[in-house]
Amino acid sequence: MTSTNEPNTHGTAVVVGTGVGGVRTALGLREQGFGGRIVLLGAESQLPYDRPPLSKQFLSGEWDAERLSLLTESEAREAGVELRTGTAARGLDVHGRRVLLDDGQSLAYDHCVIATGCRARPSPWQVESGLHLIRELSDSLALRADLSAGGPVVIVGGGFIGMEAAATAVLLGLPVTVVDPDPMPLARSVGPEIAGLLTDIHTRHGVVTRFGVGVEDVRGRRGDLQVRLADGTVLQAATVVVGIGVLPNIEWLAGSGLHVADGVACDEYGRAVGAEGVHAVGDVARWRGPEDPDARRTEHWTNAVDQSAVVAHNIVHPDRPGRQDALPYVWSDQYDHKVQVVGRPAGAADCKVLDGPDGPRRRVAALYSDGAGALAGVTAVNWPRVTVLARKLLARGADIGAAVDEVHALAPPR
Repeated sequence: MTSTNEPNTHGTAVVVGTGVGGVRTALGLREQGFGGRIVLLGAESQLPYDRPPLSKQFLSGEWDAERLSLLTESEAREAGVELRTGTAARGLDVHGRRVLLDDGQSLAYDHCVIATGCRARPSPWQVESGLHLIRELSDSLALRADLSAGGPVVIVGGGFIGMEAAATAVLLGLPVTVVDPDPMPLARSVGPEIAGLLTDIHTRHGVVTRFGVGVEDVRGRRGDLQVRLADGTVLQAATVVVGIGVLPNIEWLAGSGLHVADGVACDEYGRAVGAEGVHAVGDVARWRGPEDPDARRTEHWTNAVDQSAVVAHNIVHPDRPGRQDALPYVWSDQYDHKVQVVGRPAGAADCKVLDGPDGPRRRVAALYSDGAGALAGVTAVNWPRVTVLARKLLARGADIGAAVDEVHALAPPR
Protein backbone atom coordinates (compact mmCIF):
# COMPACT_ATOMS: atom_id res chain seq x y z
CA MET A 1 0.00 0.00 0.00
CA THR A 2 1.24 3.47 -0.86
CA SER A 3 1.96 5.75 2.08
CA THR A 4 -0.22 8.83 2.22
CA ASN A 5 2.95 10.84 2.79
CA GLU A 6 4.45 9.87 -0.55
CA PRO A 7 4.34 12.45 -3.37
CA ASN A 8 1.51 12.29 -5.85
CA THR A 9 3.44 11.86 -9.09
CA HIS A 10 1.03 9.98 -11.36
CA GLY A 11 -2.08 10.63 -13.38
CA THR A 12 -2.94 13.38 -15.84
CA ALA A 13 -2.75 17.10 -15.13
CA VAL A 14 -4.59 19.39 -17.53
CA VAL A 15 -3.62 23.06 -17.29
CA VAL A 16 -6.07 25.38 -19.05
CA GLY A 17 -4.41 28.63 -20.10
CA THR A 18 -0.99 29.40 -21.59
CA GLY A 19 -0.23 32.66 -19.82
CA VAL A 20 2.49 32.90 -17.22
CA GLY A 21 0.35 31.15 -14.57
CA GLY A 22 -0.40 28.17 -16.78
CA VAL A 23 3.14 27.80 -18.10
CA ARG A 24 4.73 28.13 -14.67
CA THR A 25 2.29 25.58 -13.22
CA ALA A 26 3.04 23.02 -15.95
CA LEU A 27 6.80 23.43 -15.57
CA GLY A 28 6.50 23.58 -11.78
CA LEU A 29 4.77 20.20 -11.72
CA ARG A 30 7.76 18.65 -13.46
CA GLU A 31 10.17 20.40 -11.14
CA GLN A 32 8.23 19.02 -8.16
CA GLY A 33 8.64 15.49 -9.53
CA PHE A 34 5.26 14.92 -11.15
CA GLY A 35 5.82 12.02 -13.55
CA GLY A 36 2.40 11.77 -15.14
CA ARG A 37 0.97 13.34 -18.26
CA ILE A 38 0.82 17.15 -18.40
CA VAL A 39 -1.34 18.85 -21.03
CA LEU A 40 -1.18 22.63 -21.45
CA LEU A 41 -4.10 24.12 -23.39
CA GLY A 42 -4.23 27.60 -24.91
CA ALA A 43 -7.05 29.22 -26.86
CA GLU A 44 -4.66 31.49 -28.77
CA SER A 45 -2.81 30.01 -31.73
CA GLN A 46 0.47 31.66 -30.71
CA LEU A 47 3.02 29.94 -28.54
CA PRO A 48 2.89 31.10 -24.90
CA TYR A 49 4.08 34.69 -24.47
CA ASP A 50 4.47 37.29 -21.75
CA ARG A 51 1.92 40.11 -21.55
CA PRO A 52 3.48 43.01 -19.57
CA PRO A 53 5.63 44.25 -22.50
CA LEU A 54 2.57 44.51 -24.78
CA SER A 55 1.92 48.06 -23.56
CA LYS A 56 5.60 48.97 -23.36
CA GLN A 57 8.66 47.46 -25.08
CA PHE A 58 6.77 45.41 -27.65
CA LEU A 59 4.32 48.20 -28.44
CA SER A 60 7.16 50.63 -29.05
CA GLY A 61 8.95 48.17 -31.37
CA GLU A 62 11.94 47.93 -29.02
CA TRP A 63 11.28 44.20 -28.54
CA ASP A 64 10.26 41.61 -31.09
CA ALA A 65 7.82 38.76 -30.46
CA GLU A 66 10.63 36.29 -29.77
CA ARG A 67 11.58 38.20 -26.61
CA LEU A 68 8.09 37.65 -25.24
CA SER A 69 8.36 33.86 -25.31
CA LEU A 70 7.37 31.94 -22.19
CA LEU A 71 7.68 28.44 -23.64
CA THR A 72 8.91 27.20 -27.01
CA GLU A 73 7.89 23.92 -28.61
CA SER A 74 11.32 22.43 -27.93
CA GLU A 75 11.23 23.53 -24.29
CA ALA A 76 7.79 21.96 -23.91
CA ARG A 77 9.01 18.68 -25.40
CA GLU A 78 12.06 18.69 -23.16
CA ALA A 79 9.85 19.14 -20.09
CA GLY A 80 7.42 16.48 -21.25
CA VAL A 81 4.54 18.96 -21.56
CA GLU A 82 1.95 18.42 -24.30
CA LEU A 83 1.45 21.95 -25.60
CA ARG A 84 -1.83 22.40 -27.47
CA THR A 85 -2.30 25.93 -28.78
CA GLY A 86 -5.42 27.03 -30.61
CA THR A 87 -7.44 24.73 -28.34
CA ALA A 88 -10.08 26.42 -26.21
CA ALA A 89 -11.90 24.81 -23.30
CA ARG A 90 -15.68 25.14 -23.52
CA GLY A 91 -16.68 23.39 -20.32
CA LEU A 92 -15.60 21.52 -17.20
CA ASP A 93 -17.23 18.30 -16.00
CA VAL A 94 -16.08 18.15 -12.40
CA HIS A 95 -17.94 14.91 -11.66
CA GLY A 96 -16.58 13.05 -14.68
CA ARG A 97 -13.23 14.85 -14.34
CA ARG A 98 -13.09 15.95 -17.96
CA VAL A 99 -12.22 19.22 -19.69
CA LEU A 100 -14.56 19.72 -22.64
CA LEU A 101 -12.92 21.22 -25.72
CA ASP A 102 -14.35 23.48 -28.40
CA ASP A 103 -13.68 20.87 -31.10
CA GLY A 104 -16.12 18.47 -29.43
CA GLN A 105 -13.45 16.32 -27.80
CA SER A 106 -12.62 16.13 -24.12
CA LEU A 107 -9.63 15.43 -21.90
CA ALA A 108 -9.81 13.29 -18.78
CA TYR A 109 -7.88 14.65 -15.82
CA ASP A 110 -6.82 13.70 -12.34
CA HIS A 111 -5.79 17.31 -11.69
CA CYS A 112 -7.11 20.37 -13.47
CA VAL A 113 -5.57 23.82 -13.11
CA ILE A 114 -7.62 26.77 -14.32
CA ALA A 115 -5.32 29.54 -15.56
CA THR A 116 -7.47 31.22 -18.19
CA GLY A 117 -6.68 34.74 -16.98
CA CYS A 118 -8.68 37.78 -17.99
CA ARG A 119 -9.65 39.61 -21.15
CA ALA A 120 -9.85 43.34 -21.68
CA ARG A 121 -13.20 44.84 -20.77
CA PRO A 122 -14.88 45.54 -24.12
CA SER A 123 -15.18 49.08 -25.40
CA PRO A 124 -18.69 50.52 -25.01
CA TRP A 125 -18.10 52.31 -28.31
CA GLN A 126 -17.80 50.61 -31.69
CA VAL A 127 -16.18 52.26 -34.68
CA GLU A 128 -15.03 51.01 -38.06
CA SER A 129 -11.31 51.20 -37.26
CA GLY A 130 -8.72 52.91 -35.11
CA LEU A 131 -10.03 51.87 -31.67
CA HIS A 132 -7.87 49.41 -29.73
CA LEU A 133 -7.73 47.32 -26.58
CA ILE A 134 -4.45 45.90 -25.20
CA ARG A 135 -4.53 42.37 -23.88
CA GLU A 136 -3.29 39.94 -26.52
CA LEU A 137 -0.32 39.92 -28.87
CA SER A 138 -2.60 40.63 -31.82
CA ASP A 139 -3.98 43.70 -30.01
CA SER A 140 -0.52 45.16 -29.52
CA LEU A 141 0.48 44.42 -33.11
CA ALA A 142 -2.59 46.19 -34.48
CA LEU A 143 -2.10 49.19 -32.20
CA ARG A 144 1.58 49.40 -33.08
CA ALA A 145 0.68 49.57 -36.77
CA ASP A 146 -1.77 52.43 -36.20
CA LEU A 147 0.63 54.35 -33.98
CA SER A 148 3.28 54.11 -36.68
CA ALA A 149 0.95 56.06 -38.98
CA GLY A 150 1.14 59.03 -36.61
CA GLY A 151 -1.49 61.43 -35.40
CA PRO A 152 -2.94 62.30 -32.00
CA VAL A 153 -3.79 59.53 -29.56
CA VAL A 154 -6.61 59.52 -27.03
CA ILE A 155 -6.39 56.95 -24.25
CA VAL A 156 -9.55 56.17 -22.29
CA GLY A 157 -8.54 54.88 -18.87
CA GLY A 158 -5.80 56.19 -16.62
CA GLY A 159 -4.75 53.00 -14.86
CA PHE A 160 -1.40 51.28 -15.29
CA ILE A 161 -2.13 49.96 -18.81
CA GLY A 162 -3.42 53.30 -20.03
CA MET A 163 -0.54 55.30 -18.59
CA GLU A 164 2.06 52.82 -19.84
CA ALA A 165 0.55 53.07 -23.32
CA ALA A 166 0.57 56.86 -22.97
CA ALA A 167 4.26 56.87 -22.13
CA THR A 168 5.01 54.57 -25.07
CA ALA A 169 3.06 56.77 -27.50
CA VAL A 170 4.84 59.89 -26.24
CA LEU A 171 8.22 58.25 -26.72
CA LEU A 172 7.14 57.51 -30.31
CA GLY A 173 6.64 61.24 -30.76
CA LEU A 174 2.85 61.33 -30.70
CA PRO A 175 0.55 63.82 -28.94
CA VAL A 176 -1.42 62.04 -26.21
CA THR A 177 -4.52 62.82 -24.15
CA VAL A 178 -5.63 60.53 -21.32
CA VAL A 179 -9.26 60.61 -20.18
CA ASP A 180 -10.66 59.06 -17.01
CA PRO A 181 -13.79 59.81 -14.95
CA ASP A 182 -11.79 59.39 -11.73
CA PRO A 183 -10.09 62.64 -10.63
CA MET A 184 -6.93 60.66 -9.80
CA PRO A 185 -7.14 57.17 -11.36
CA LEU A 186 -3.70 55.86 -10.37
CA ALA A 187 -4.53 56.49 -6.72
CA ARG A 188 -6.46 53.21 -6.77
CA SER A 189 -3.14 51.38 -7.13
CA VAL A 190 -0.46 53.58 -5.55
CA GLY A 191 -2.28 56.07 -3.36
CA PRO A 192 -2.89 59.77 -4.08
CA GLU A 193 0.63 60.97 -3.22
CA ILE A 194 2.44 58.84 -5.78
CA ALA A 195 -0.46 59.17 -8.23
CA GLY A 196 0.06 62.93 -8.21
CA LEU A 197 3.79 62.50 -8.77
CA LEU A 198 3.24 60.19 -11.74
CA THR A 199 0.62 62.48 -13.25
CA ASP A 200 3.13 65.34 -13.03
CA ILE A 201 5.73 63.21 -14.80
CA HIS A 202 3.32 62.53 -17.66
CA THR A 203 2.41 66.21 -17.84
CA ARG A 204 6.08 67.18 -18.11
CA HIS A 205 6.35 64.77 -21.03
CA GLY A 206 3.52 66.54 -22.79
CA VAL A 207 0.57 64.28 -21.94
CA VAL A 208 -2.73 66.12 -21.56
CA THR A 209 -4.86 64.63 -18.77
CA ARG A 210 -8.62 65.01 -18.68
CA PHE A 211 -9.34 63.40 -15.33
CA GLY A 212 -12.70 63.67 -13.62
CA VAL A 213 -14.67 63.54 -16.85
CA GLY A 214 -16.00 60.49 -18.69
CA VAL A 215 -16.36 59.61 -22.36
CA GLU A 216 -19.86 59.63 -23.82
CA ASP A 217 -19.16 58.56 -27.39
CA VAL A 218 -16.49 57.71 -29.95
CA ARG A 219 -17.18 58.08 -33.66
CA GLY A 220 -15.33 58.02 -36.96
CA ARG A 221 -12.57 55.83 -38.32
CA ARG A 222 -8.80 55.45 -38.03
CA GLY A 223 -7.17 58.83 -38.66
CA ASP A 224 -10.40 60.76 -38.10
CA LEU A 225 -11.94 59.83 -34.75
CA GLN A 226 -13.99 62.06 -32.49
CA VAL A 227 -14.10 61.39 -28.75
CA ARG A 228 -16.97 63.26 -27.09
CA LEU A 229 -16.62 63.83 -23.35
CA ALA A 230 -19.37 64.21 -20.77
CA ASP A 231 -18.70 67.96 -20.51
CA GLY A 232 -19.33 68.39 -24.24
CA THR A 233 -15.69 68.63 -25.29
CA VAL A 234 -14.79 66.77 -28.49
CA LEU A 235 -11.24 65.43 -28.85
CA GLN A 236 -9.85 64.67 -32.30
CA ALA A 237 -7.76 61.49 -32.57
CA ALA A 238 -6.09 59.34 -35.15
CA THR A 239 -6.06 56.41 -32.72
CA VAL A 240 -8.05 55.63 -29.57
CA VAL A 241 -6.93 53.15 -26.91
CA VAL A 242 -9.49 51.89 -24.41
CA GLY A 243 -8.12 50.52 -21.13
CA ILE A 244 -11.03 50.32 -18.71
CA GLY A 245 -10.22 47.16 -16.82
CA VAL A 246 -10.50 43.43 -17.38
CA LEU A 247 -12.99 40.60 -16.95
CA PRO A 248 -12.04 37.09 -15.74
CA ASN A 249 -12.42 34.36 -18.36
CA ILE A 250 -14.96 32.22 -16.53
CA GLU A 251 -17.81 31.82 -19.03
CA TRP A 252 -16.59 28.36 -20.05
CA LEU A 253 -17.11 27.23 -16.45
CA ALA A 254 -20.86 27.92 -16.44
CA GLY A 255 -22.74 24.88 -15.13
CA SER A 256 -19.60 23.32 -13.66
CA GLY A 257 -20.71 23.83 -10.07
CA LEU A 258 -17.67 25.97 -9.26
CA HIS A 259 -18.11 29.28 -7.48
CA VAL A 260 -17.11 31.70 -10.24
CA ALA A 261 -18.53 35.13 -9.36
CA ASP A 262 -15.74 37.54 -10.39
CA GLY A 263 -13.31 34.62 -10.75
CA VAL A 264 -12.84 31.10 -9.44
CA ALA A 265 -13.21 31.01 -5.65
CA CYS A 266 -10.34 29.11 -4.00
CA ASP A 267 -9.16 28.34 -0.50
CA GLU A 268 -5.76 29.46 0.75
CA TYR A 269 -4.13 26.46 -0.97
CA GLY A 270 -5.46 27.33 -4.43
CA ARG A 271 -8.06 24.54 -4.40
CA ALA A 272 -11.24 25.52 -6.19
CA VAL A 273 -14.27 25.60 -3.92
CA GLY A 274 -16.79 22.94 -4.89
CA ALA A 275 -14.63 20.54 -6.90
CA GLU A 276 -12.05 17.97 -5.88
CA GLY A 277 -8.93 17.89 -8.03
CA VAL A 278 -9.36 21.43 -9.39
CA HIS A 279 -7.09 24.39 -8.66
CA ALA A 280 -6.93 27.91 -10.10
CA VAL A 281 -4.09 30.41 -10.45
CA GLY A 282 -3.49 33.92 -11.73
CA ASP A 283 -5.87 36.68 -12.74
CA VAL A 284 -8.87 34.34 -12.95
CA ALA A 285 -8.48 33.05 -9.39
CA ARG A 286 -9.88 34.44 -6.13
CA TRP A 287 -7.68 33.06 -3.37
CA ARG A 288 -8.53 33.32 0.30
CA GLY A 289 -5.52 34.39 2.33
CA PRO A 290 -4.57 32.73 5.65
CA GLU A 291 -5.39 35.99 7.46
CA ASP A 292 -7.86 37.30 4.89
CA PRO A 293 -11.26 35.57 4.87
CA ASP A 294 -12.32 37.50 1.76
CA ALA A 295 -11.20 35.74 -1.39
CA ARG A 296 -9.89 38.27 -3.88
CA ARG A 297 -8.37 38.37 -7.32
CA THR A 298 -4.96 39.99 -7.81
CA GLU A 299 -4.31 40.98 -11.39
CA HIS A 300 -0.56 40.91 -11.74
CA TRP A 301 2.26 38.84 -13.16
CA THR A 302 4.05 38.13 -9.88
CA ASN A 303 0.85 36.91 -8.25
CA ALA A 304 0.38 34.35 -11.03
CA VAL A 305 3.99 33.18 -10.64
CA ASP A 306 3.67 32.83 -6.87
CA GLN A 307 0.37 30.96 -7.06
CA SER A 308 1.59 28.57 -9.76
CA ALA A 309 4.51 27.50 -7.57
CA VAL A 310 2.15 26.86 -4.64
CA VAL A 311 -0.32 24.85 -6.72
CA ALA A 312 2.39 22.74 -8.37
CA HIS A 313 3.70 21.86 -4.91
CA ASN A 314 0.24 21.17 -3.51
CA ILE A 315 -0.73 18.82 -6.34
CA VAL A 316 2.40 16.75 -5.83
CA HIS A 317 2.37 17.02 -2.03
CA PRO A 318 -1.32 17.13 -1.03
CA ASP A 319 -0.60 16.00 2.54
CA ARG A 320 1.60 18.98 3.28
CA PRO A 321 0.08 21.81 1.24
CA GLY A 322 1.63 25.24 1.22
CA ARG A 323 0.04 28.67 1.17
CA GLN A 324 0.89 31.71 -0.85
CA ASP A 325 2.88 33.71 1.66
CA ALA A 326 4.49 36.18 -0.76
CA LEU A 327 3.53 39.80 -0.24
CA PRO A 328 1.45 41.44 -2.97
CA TYR A 329 3.79 43.07 -5.49
CA VAL A 330 3.06 45.19 -8.56
CA TRP A 331 5.36 47.14 -10.84
CA SER A 332 4.95 49.56 -13.73
CA ASP A 333 7.44 51.15 -16.14
CA GLN A 334 6.61 54.66 -17.32
CA TYR A 335 9.30 56.58 -19.22
CA ASP A 336 12.49 56.10 -17.19
CA HIS A 337 10.56 55.64 -13.96
CA LYS A 338 10.01 52.23 -12.38
CA VAL A 339 7.16 52.12 -9.91
CA GLN A 340 7.15 49.20 -7.44
CA VAL A 341 4.32 48.54 -4.99
CA VAL A 342 4.65 46.10 -2.08
CA GLY A 343 1.77 45.27 0.25
CA ARG A 344 -1.61 46.99 0.04
CA PRO A 345 -1.34 50.78 0.06
CA ALA A 346 -4.86 51.32 -1.29
CA GLY A 347 -7.20 52.60 1.40
CA ALA A 348 -4.44 53.22 3.94
CA ALA A 349 -5.12 55.55 6.86
CA ASP A 350 -1.96 57.64 6.52
CA CYS A 351 1.06 58.12 4.27
CA LYS A 352 4.61 59.36 4.71
CA VAL A 353 6.48 60.46 1.56
CA LEU A 354 10.27 60.39 1.64
CA ASP A 355 12.71 61.62 -1.01
CA GLY A 356 15.80 59.70 -2.03
CA PRO A 357 19.43 60.80 -1.71
CA ASP A 358 19.56 62.58 -5.09
CA GLY A 359 17.00 65.28 -4.35
CA PRO A 360 13.23 65.56 -4.44
CA ARG A 361 10.95 63.69 -6.84
CA ARG A 362 13.59 61.56 -8.58
CA ARG A 363 13.67 58.70 -6.08
CA VAL A 364 10.62 58.62 -3.86
CA ALA A 365 9.14 56.27 -1.29
CA ALA A 366 5.60 56.42 0.07
CA LEU A 367 4.98 54.46 3.26
CA TYR A 368 1.36 53.72 4.10
CA SER A 369 0.00 52.81 7.53
CA ASP A 370 -3.18 51.09 8.57
CA GLY A 371 -5.55 52.42 11.21
CA ALA A 372 -3.48 50.87 14.01
CA GLY A 373 -0.19 52.47 12.97
CA ALA A 374 1.33 49.38 11.32
CA LEU A 375 2.98 49.54 7.93
CA ALA A 376 0.42 48.43 5.30
CA GLY A 377 2.29 48.99 2.06
CA VAL A 378 5.11 50.81 0.32
CA THR A 379 5.36 52.39 -3.11
CA ALA A 380 8.87 53.14 -4.39
CA VAL A 381 9.73 55.11 -7.51
CA ASN A 382 13.21 54.45 -8.93
CA TRP A 383 14.31 53.20 -5.52
CA PRO A 384 14.75 49.41 -5.56
CA ARG A 385 16.56 49.35 -2.21
CA VAL A 386 13.38 50.59 -0.58
CA THR A 387 11.41 47.80 -2.26
CA VAL A 388 13.79 45.20 -0.81
CA LEU A 389 13.57 46.83 2.62
CA ALA A 390 9.78 47.09 2.40
CA ARG A 391 9.44 43.32 2.06
CA LYS A 392 11.39 42.83 5.28
CA LEU A 393 9.48 45.52 7.14
CA LEU A 394 6.07 44.18 6.10
CA ALA A 395 7.07 40.59 6.85
CA ARG A 396 7.93 41.45 10.43
CA GLY A 397 4.91 43.71 10.95
CA ALA A 398 6.86 46.93 11.49
CA ASP A 399 5.06 50.05 12.64
CA ILE A 400 5.13 53.16 10.47
CA GLY A 401 7.56 55.04 12.70
CA ALA A 402 10.21 52.31 12.59
CA ALA A 403 9.71 51.94 8.84
CA VAL A 404 10.26 55.66 8.26
CA ASP A 405 13.45 55.56 10.34
CA GLU A 406 14.84 52.62 8.33
CA VAL A 407 14.08 54.25 5.00
CA HIS A 408 15.69 57.47 6.24
CA ALA A 409 18.79 55.41 7.01
CA LEU A 410 19.01 54.52 3.32
CA ALA A 411 19.00 58.22 2.42
CA PRO A 412 20.08 60.45 5.32
CA PRO A 413 18.45 63.88 5.18
CA ARG A 414 20.66 66.54 3.61
